Amino acid sequence: MTYHFISTTEVSKETLLSMVKRAIEFSRGAPPQVLEGKTVGIYFRRTSTRTRTAFWTGALRLGAQVVTFGPDDLQVTTGETWSDTARVLSGYLDGFVVRTNDSMAELRELTSQDRMAVVNALTRNEHPTQAIADLTTLTEEFGDLSGIHVLYVGEGNSTAAALAFTLSRIPRARLTILSPRGYGLPAADLEVAARFAAESGGTVEQQYDLDCAPNGVNAVYTSRWQTMGVSKSHPDWQAAFVPYRVTEQLMKRVSGDGTIFMHDLPAVRGGDVDDAVLDGPQSRAFRQAYHKMTGAMAVLDWSIGAENGGSA
Repeated sequence: MTYHFISTTEVSKETLLSMVKRAIEFSRGAPPQVLEGKTVGIYFRRTSTRTRTAFWTGALRLGAQVVTFGPDDLQVTTGETWSDTARVLSGYLDGFVVRTNDSMAELRELTSQDRMAVVNALTRNEHPTQAIADLTTLTEEFGDLSGIHVLYVGEGNSTAAALAFTLSRIPRARLTILSPRGYGLPAADLEVAARFAAESGGTVEQQYDLDCAPNGVNAVYTSRWQTMGVSKSHPDWQAAFVPYRVTEQLMKRVSGDGTIFMHDLPAVRGGDVDDAVLDGPQSRAFRQAYHKMTGAMAVLDWSIGAENGGSA
């Protein structure tokens, strides 16, 4: 069987945590060849360092063959529909990892078939595989995530959406999003996260006032302000973000015992985060980047592994 991974909202909490557990297992030694005999296609329309390499190397480590496509290699650029492309590729590939940087509509068309698993490697709406890496990093650091408090500082982008959709499923977990006004998480995403949180006893809250930053959080998380290179309409938008840079002072103000710093990378040093934080003792950003690969492996194992047995 194959299982599409388009949004974290479409799989159960148990499945998400199972992927996290699997990712940690993959980090502890030579992984089993669970994808032997499988072929994974990777199509990225935009630049990528971590996610593309994570899926490519992860698939190889699990025993799969990999076929890669450049942004102009598929005939969708000349007018072929995504559904027709999916019908063809599903005869060749077991899994198809796709980064469009646009809406999820194209990925939805790709799921019109059920022979080839489709994995969302980032759309404008959500970055679900990043969330697996994030939860894996947090679990490795803290163990049980029940009651964890994460402070996210910066734009309410696709990474923030995935983090909200997943942390809101954890019992009593708390996510505080601190963004410049006008650049927070969309209301529709907050509503989805609130529904999950109501069931888990957790909290997802959006704040705009820096003076409202909570104290004693377990993790401080930020992301690049210029998400995916998407332009912003206001010509002086960066001025709104400058106060939200993660500095040593901010870390000292909000940290408790064992607080860590996280970043989905790439970072703009001196922009969204200071060097002293990114390279400092609290930073787990580069371990988090490593877990992009173990998380990718867990997603592929669940989606197309010979014994995945996963369920949405």
